[in-house]
Amino acid sequence: MIAWTEFDEMTLDDKVALLYEQGTFVMAIRYYGYKVNLYLLGNYYLEVFVNHKFSLIEKIIPLDTMHSRMKFYSDQIKLPADAA
Repeated sequence: MIAWTEFDEMTLDDKVALLYEQGTFVMAIRYYGYKVNLYLLGNYYLEVFVNHKFSLIEKIIPLDTMHSRMKFYSDQIKLPADAA
């Protein structure tokens, strides 16, 4: 499986393609103007920020377990303690 550092250096288009081919969709939340899709890729979770107004993926970042968005995830699913 691809390491985070290698994934982080990829273009956004390549990241999207890899997630589509090898990632596992976990769930989606609404966060301000975004639909945030949570994916599992190997042993790390990624958040895909989709601007639904423009049907555009704006960024893909690793899940920050200290961020306030975690409450939206934890309301619906139980993530491992070492999810990052």
